[in-house]
Amino acid sequence: TRADLAVESDRPLLLTVARLAEQKGLDTLLAATPAIADRSPEPVVAIAGDGPLWGELHDTAAGIRGDVRMLGHRADVADLLAAADVFCLTSQWEGPSLVIMEALRAGLPVVSTRVGGIPDLYSGTVLMVPPGDPAAFASAVGRVLDDPDLAADLRTRSREAARRLPSEEDAVEAACSVYKSVARW
Repeated sequence: TRADLAVESDRPLLLTVARLAEQKGLDTLLAATPAIADRSPEPVVAIAGDGPLWGELHDTAAGIRGDVRMLGHRADVADLLAAADVFCLTSQWEGPSLVIMEALRAGLPVVSTRVGGIPDLYSGTVLMVPPGDPAAFASAVGRVLDDPDLAADLRTRSREAARRLPSEEDAVEAACSVYKSVARW
């Protein structure tokens, strides 16, 4: 996947997977990118997804200092997660965030905004910053990129948290339980 994206093996790959809409706060990620890019080797920021802000985000990305790749809709999210070095979520508001669950299952360090259900579910597992604060976001990502021990610790926390997440079997059982309870009526 990294070869397909033309990302050299020594360059960190930062990944966001999101609907390109206002809620996801991708303007914050793009505003943080020049500070994130200010290291060697320069990281690649990859944004996978589609949505109403595609054109605006694409134009903004083209005009900033930093290597931002607008990937569009992708059917290979699991492969992207496996290729990434850090997962980034800059949402302005969010529920429990299924994509964070996917990033945890991939064993990725996660940097996220502190919104919605994220603090309750992932405190102590992911690095969190206030929403809409590009400097804080860039700083947190920089800490992960610049501190291999922190990155390794976050990967360990991600894998441990992923083991506690509901499995597919758990979800099927929960759905069947609801159907059974309704069918009794």
